[in-house]
Amino acid sequence: MRVTKREHACMILDDEGQQLVIDPGNQTSSFSAPGLVAILITHEHADHWDAPHLEALRKAHPNVPIYGPAGVAAAAEGFDITVVAAGERVTAGPFRLRFLGGTHAEIHRSFPLIDNLGVLVNERFYYPGDSFTTPDVPVELLATPAGAPWLKIGEVMDFVVAVAPRATFAVHDATLSSMGLSLSHARIEGAVEEHGGQHHRLGTGDSVEV
Repeated sequence: MRVTKREHACMILDDEGQQLVIDPGNQTSSFSAPGLVAILITHEHADHWDAPHLEALRKAHPNVPIYGPAGVAAAAEGFDITVVAAGERVTAGPFRLRFLGGTHAEIHRSFPLIDNLGVLVNERFYYPGDSFTTPDVPVELLATPAGAPWLKIGEVMDFVVAVAPRATFAVHDATLSSMGLSLSHARIEGAVEEHGGQHHRLGTGDSVEV
């Protein structure tokens, strides 16, 4: 299974020539996924989904399912969202998806908490969306949020140590300057190396095998 990083929080998983697209938001440039079998949106914020991406993907693949929590279904009016919740499992092509968590990390007490799902793919790859929900099994690759109003780098490091993956790469990074991203890479790298893991400094379009 190959994981390709797009801008910010978007990524494309590819297995057997079939693709799963995760969080195609408004910080992500246009892309194609010719073997698309499913789209997953972890939560309703615009940097994780937007209408132009869904319209383009659905135009190319009219019947492709879009999975997301109830908050996404409410926000994405006009799109047929298949609502999923923490604890549920679905299969799309070669991808076995298991959903964890259920709530977005707190930004501030003045902001209401919203739905958010982490996703475990084939019990090997894990992406928490906008949360620090820890999976209940060891994972080979962790997509690690690197910069956001809801996190500080010490929390990111603790999360990586708790998950103890074999490898990491940074996502949710559009808010960071080049200096900030370099710092986040270094801190994530130090945390994953505590357990003998490896950090991949992926840029847009770069891939890693898992």
